[in-house]
This record gives sequence, C-alpha cells and structure tokens, in this order.
Amino acid sequence: MKRVILSLSLISGLVFTSCDNAASKIDGSADSKVSASDVDASGTPAFSFDATEHAFGTIEEGTIAKHDFVFTNTGDAPLIITNAQGSCGCTVPQWPREPIAPGEQGTIHVEFNSNGRQGNQTKQVTLNSNTVPNTKVLKISAQVEPKAAAAVAE
Repeated sequence: MKRVILSLSLISGLVFTSCDNAASKIDGSADSKVSASDVDASGTPAFSFDATEHAFGTIEEGTIAKHDFVFTNTGDAPLIITNAQGSCGCTVPQWPREPIAPGEQGTIHVEFNSNGRQGNQTKQVTLNSNTVPNTKVLKISAQVEPKAAAAVAE
C-alpha cells in the first residue's frame, strides 16, 4: 500500500512540475511576431485579393517564374497569416509574418521553379489565417516548353 501511494505521489509530482503555462511560451518567445495585443476578439479579418489566379503563359523549362498576389484586409480586425504552403516543392510562397491591419495591403510572393517540369502545369498555394473560412487558395499556371537542345559541336 505504501508503494502505491509513493508511486502515485511521484507521478503526480512529475506531472505538475513538467507542465508549463502554454501562453507564456507563446507570449515570451523572442521569435514571436504576433502578440495577444495584436488580436482583437471582436471583429473578423477578411482577404480581398486583386486576383487569386495567375497564368505565366509559355515559359522555358528551368525558368523561375515569380508573381506577387496583392490583397487588402477588408475586415474589421487584424489579419494574421499563420502559414502558406505550395502544392509541391517547386512552388514556394513568401508571406507577411506581421498582422495586417484593417484597410492595409499585403503581398504573397510566389516563385515557381519549372526545372524538370514540362507541359501544362497548374499549382496551388494554400494560405491559413484567422479569417472565416480560415483557408484561401491561390493558383498559378504555366505552359512549360522543353529546354532547347544544345548545339552539337563539330
């Protein structure tokens, strides 16, 4: 009986000492760019993009095609993008890490590396944010022509 009580006491002690306040980890982080004061519980942020699709047209294989998707926060609370991810490794997005105030603009920069890809290519970038709904999808497309054959030296 004493062993059971001692074991339970040790386990309880370990559980209580191993737990930390999760909020202190978020707010106390030096890498954190969003603080609790940036988020207002009243109001809803909203994306309004100039365009959510972009066609690069015909490009040569190996080209790194770039496009900026410009948006405005048309909501009434700060807009926070928590993640942006391309549908494959050839599509790389860059997004603002700081909150976008209501009425302000932001840019999602997307680069598509066409190396090793030929033909019609359609890729997506999925944004996760504090909007409703919490995801937004941007699309890019290109017709990738094979690299020109190297001239044969005589």
